[in-house]
Formats: sequence, structure tokens, C-alpha cells
Amino acid sequence: MSGLTHLDEAGRARMVDVGAKAVTAREAIATGRIAMSPEAAAAIRAGAVAKGDVLAVARVAGIMAAKRTSDLIPLCHPLPITSVRLDLTIDEGGVTATATVATDGKTGVEMEALTAVSVALLTIYDMAKALDRAMTIDGVRLLAKSGGRSGNWTA
Repeated sequence: MSGLTHLDEAGRARMVDVGAKAVTAREAIATGRIAMSPEAAAAIRAGAVAKGDVLAVARVAGIMAAKRTSDLIPLCHPLPITSVRLDLTIDEGGVTATATVATDGKTGVEMEALTAVSVALLTIYDMAKALDRAMTIDGVRLLAKSGGRSGNWTA
């Protein structure tokens, strides 16, 4: 099973040993989008959603999710996250979420950034589903990462 770090020689799942790796500054940026009707987007922008301030709740949910990624993704290491920034940009057809997560650690924060975006978008769906059950979440992806042995990467 060469090349797959989360599998041992027998093909069994394992948590990668990062004990010998150096602590370095690491950052990851991820994005995703929830598309919705113009009416739902307008209600979110106007603060007219019955459940409350959709963007504020989604931002907090995404930040919380980044901090709890290792509880959600079985083989992720718990990390000392030093910062999480979650930007939510609304337009006439939906909301784009962009998360930037940083740590000083032995492994990267790509999963934390992706989890922050995913949970923020799911929270928007939950809070606005009464307005538009046909909303779609897509395009969740890593935009960039820096730090660590593999260096920098940009989509």
C-alpha cells in the first residue's frame, strides 16, 4: 500500500506518526459555496431569517468546527490552532466561505480549513432551509497550504 500514509503495510488504517517531524508555521486556505435562490440570499443579507443572523452563526460554527476537526475526522491529529479566520461573502445567488487556519505544529491544517468551510456552509443551509430547500453546496476545496516538509502549494 505504498504512497498512502494512513495505511500500514497490511492495509490497515493508522494514524501517521508525526513525532519526529519539526514544528513549523503552517497555514491552509479552503473555500466552498452554497448556491441559493435570490430571495433566500436577500433574506440572509437583510437579516430577515427567522432563525437569526445566519452569517454570524455560520462563522462561529465554522471556527468551532476547525477546532474540533480531530473529533470528526478519525485519523486527524489534534492540533494547537493559533488562528482561524472565516470570511463569508454573500451575493445575489449564494454565499462563498473562505477559511484560513494557522498553527505552529508538526502537521498541516488543511483538514481544519476544509472542515471550517464545510460546517459553515452546512450551518447556512440549516438556518435558511425554510426559505430554499434546493440550496446546493459545492466547490469545497483547498486553495493553498504553506509550511512543513512539502512546502507551499497553491491551487
